[in-house]
Amino acid sequence: MKKKIGLIWRIVIAIGLAVGLGLLLPAVHEGFAHWFTRLAATFNMIFGGFLNFIVPLIIIAFIAPGIAKLGSGSGRLLGLATVFAYTSTIFAGILAFFAATNILPNFINGIGAKSVESAGKAPAEAFFELEMMPIMGVMSALLLAFVLGIGMASISSKSMLSVFEEFNVLIEKVISFVIIPLLPFHIFGIFLNMTYSGEVAKVLSVFSVVFIMIIILHLLMLTIQYTVAGSLTKRNPLMLMKTMAPAYMTAIGTQSSAATIPVTLRQAKQTGTSERVTDFTIPLFATIHLSGSTITLVSCSIGVMLMNDMPVSLSSYIPFILMLGVTMIAAPGVPGGAVMAAVGLLSTMLGFNESMVALMIALYMAQDSFGTATNVTGDGALAMIVDRFTPKKD
Repeated sequence: MKKKIGLIWRIVIAIGLAVGLGLLLPAVHEGFAHWFTRLAATFNMIFGGFLNFIVPLIIIAFIAPGIAKLGSGSGRLLGLATVFAYTSTIFAGILAFFAATNILPNFINGIGAKSVESAGKAPAEAFFELEMMPIMGVMSALLLAFVLGIGMASISSKSMLSVFEEFNVLIEKVISFVIIPLLPFHIFGIFLNMTYSGEVAKVLSVFSVVFIMIIILHLLMLTIQYTVAGSLTKRNPLMLMKTMAPAYMTAIGTQSSAATIPVTLRQAKQTGTSERVTDFTIPLFATIHLSGSTITLVSCSIGVMLMNDMPVSLSSYIPFILMLGVTMIAAPGVPGGAVMAAVGLLSTMLGFNESMVALMIALYMAQDSFGTATNVTGDGALAMIVDRFTPKKD
């Protein structure tokens, strides 16, 4: 049985091929290079249009059933778990904002908007134009998802929830079998255009700086989470992190919080957290606690904005981070689920265009497994904190 190449490696191969062909083709035959670039631009136009079309459906499919299911939990335990998970996610986003805005300008200043402008505009236009209008705007989809989710929870509608759960599965299939497999080709086209325009070296240098900063922030976030958990439970934070290490390594391989749940459950119980709290909170945190993914999304988006010479302010990022913590609820257990859920917010709240979204996806996917690993490892710390504040007789 042949082993499939992981998504991260497919993206790395796509970037490598794009850089190689972008340098080689013009030297061999300028006319063919121009035609090939137009072909890549045509594919990017179609894929970008489809992505814009599917974003409102992704928002509704993720958020509506996620909120509805949150409303049917077990009272106090659900409330504590939700508050701690959301607080941790928002704190991670704010931590990433201050780190990125203080570190990245030292490396990205001087690259300027030209890099992303040239990356987003093909040297030649697409062969044709195909308009794919979304059925509604992103904010309309968010409002509809909230109304439907809260409504289903308030009336305990099992039939409607069943419909939206099936809709969620359908959209997950679209992401798993259409968007994710075609994503490397889309990134290939973007980097081909960047190489053809002579700006790829600068952009790749930014990628390396952002990557290193995000890994450090992930480790810092885990240290903070386990320091708090260890202080509350009077246990050694370093030993607790060592206990959860198998969950971290498993998540790096699976790139899915959902797929790592069995390992996370086993390791969380070994930290001394009660079995009742662990069995309830770990599967819940797999869908609502995304501190690692939030760090990655905030850091990558700031990197792309600085490359574009766009202003970055706390007043614009606080609403984005607050909405991000909600929008990613029940993001599918597939690689890149969080960034797919966030595409709409990037466009409407931060002003990203299609090429910026593509660069954002490429940056995010390179870090996805580490963000997921941070998510699930942090779940163990939050389970301990919830257990500390949950009466044993409850």
